[in-house]
Amino acid sequence: MKSVGTYPSTRLRRNRKRDWTRRLVQENTLSTSDLIWPIFIRDGKNIKEPIKTMPGIYRYSLDKIEKLVEKAIEQKIPMIALFPNTPFYKKDNRGSEALNRNNLICKALRLIKKNYNEIGIMCDVALDPYTKHGHDGIINKSYVDNDATIKILVKQSLLQAEMGCDVIAPSDMMDGRIGEIRKALDKKDFKLVQILSYAVKYASNFYGPFRDAVGSNKLLKSNKKNYQMDYKNSKEALREVALDIKEGADFVMVKPGMPYLDIIKLIKDSFKIPVFAYQVSGEYSLIRKGIDDKIIDENAIVESLMSFKRAGASAIVTYFADEIAKKLR
Repeated sequence: MKSVGTYPSTRLRRNRKRDWTRRLVQENTLSTSDLIWPIFIRDGKNIKEPIKTMPGIYRYSLDKIEKLVEKAIEQKIPMIALFPNTPFYKKDNRGSEALNRNNLICKALRLIKKNYNEIGIMCDVALDPYTKHGHDGIINKSYVDNDATIKILVKQSLLQAEMGCDVIAPSDMMDGRIGEIRKALDKKDFKLVQILSYAVKYASNFYGPFRDAVGSNKLLKSNKKNYQMDYKNSKEALREVALDIKEGADFVMVKPGMPYLDIIKLIKDSFKIPVFAYQVSGEYSLIRKGIDDKIIDENAIVESLMSFKRAGASAIVTYFADEIAKKLR
């Protein structure tokens, strides 16, 4: 590093002495435009059901969705992400409910797109909310069958696009699924439907509360290490991203977020593509619990989100989106 001055002629604290000068020299900013708000939906009417492992987060029946969309639009949050809690009786070993035109996601898409076009809707493409075994794909001899799963994911993607989904988000980690989904979307004239690839999704210990939220946690009898990434690896992430870009991804996701800031930076420095971060359920619940128990200050929320921006994330999926958007505005 070249010489940057010496004390006492150089005093770095001069640029920190007042709020106005700190704002002038700040390197990164956080706004509502950086936020994606994940929302859990369920069957029923007039329901706002607390999720025990995610304090302050709820499952909503569809009749409450419009008010949430209106709130997101008012707060200038660019996109919401929908996740279903599918009743157990609708689940099977092949995730057939994912292809039901009247499943929760399809109903929500039709409801939202009927009245609101000024906000983006992102939908998860994977089978774990719909399978009895809790895995993201078809099980064949105790192994998730990559190619058989892709055939269903393509159909799921086309159905969501038909219902009005703006951003298809495959989170399954099957090899080659981005290319097959892109080809199918283009063939059916959904050329402008975007793909957010969960290109870098680690087999993490931070997903537990999310699995409770969508109802797959107690069903999962094994782990997902044979298709999600090993958290001991970093360079492998570059191969995943490179393949998904070549296959047609518009953006890529790193999941989880804070434990993988180095991965976000690595990808951002290596590829000219928007990189999104997912501040996952375990991260949310740890921070929320710390704030509620007065172990840490509530400003830790903004600090945690700023870490993603500093690492190079273009946007952040966070359960704090609704709460923090008010403060940012």
